Amino acid sequence: MITSYITHPHYDKHHMGPEHPESPLRLEAIRARLALAGVLQQTMQSDAKLANDEHITRVHPKRHLHSLERCVPEHGIVSLDGDTLMTPDSLNVARLAAGAVICGVDQVFRHQADNVFCAVRPPGHHAEASEAMGFCFFNNVAVGAAHARARYGAERIAILDFDVHQCNGTVDIFKDDPNVLVCSSFQFPFYPWRYLRSEWHNIVNTPLPAGTDSDGFRRAVEHDWLPALHRFKPDLVLVSAGFDAHRNDPLAEICLDEADFHWVTHLAMEIAALYANNRLVSVLEGGYDLDSLGRSAEAHIKALLGQPFSL
Repeated sequence: MITSYITHPHYDKHHMGPEHPESPLRLEAIRARLALAGVLQQTMQSDAKLANDEHITRVHPKRHLHSLERCVPEHGIVSLDGDTLMTPDSLNVARLAAGAVICGVDQVFRHQADNVFCAVRPPGHHAEASEAMGFCFFNNVAVGAAHARARYGAERIAILDFDVHQCNGTVDIFKDDPNVLVCSSFQFPFYPWRYLRSEWHNIVNTPLPAGTDSDGFRRAVEHDWLPALHRFKPDLVLVSAGFDAHRNDPLAEICLDEADFHWVTHLAMEIAALYANNRLVSVLEGGYDLDSLGRSAEAHIKALLGQPFSL
């Protein structure tokens, strides 16, 4: 398998302070672990490009973009909500995060790569159509999905989200769209406290009680996701890869380990192989314990490379 690794050095310009968990150290932890394990060298590496207004306004109304632009400070940090802070560089960095997914979609449809991992920040899956929240400004995976439709005519897009927090932003954007299937596993009840119950046929919520372990997670995903995915037969698989369901993560209480992230990645790849000519683009969401984040990303990318689980 040809696995592409897309990131950008400017992601570290979005810095919300030394105590904020969504830190530039996250991407450094991933890169260091992958390089040490010899995994990074097996990928095709490239830099993200900026998403433009046309890309972003396919999923966010112009007023949302303009509202964020008005908030950009000349210096220092401003707060959009209790969790989401903006610096002078934040919005351009957020454009690079969304732009990485656009580049990944281009690569899989142009047969330059079989699958892609976008090591980005800020994350995106909490960004609703008209609201930035939960560390997120633009919904990166949604921007990528919209690009796949507009540029390549993708007709059935599956978005698989195994972050410990439910992807309220992705649900908000696609909840009335029968051509996008969103499957989300998450701790329940938990932030973001909205869209936690399935009310739409194309939204498959998999709520997990605090303390859920590997067996519980795998059984739930197989029970909830697989029938929906086989019925849907996606022609593109997008993955919101949050690693904060790891047992060591400080922000939640699900007890997964690295092997589970390898397993769920392999499951996504099997769906992509069956229905989407292997086209799969994964984008980083959460994961805040630096050691387990690096190990989990290694397991994820080893699965993308077609390698067995090992650490």
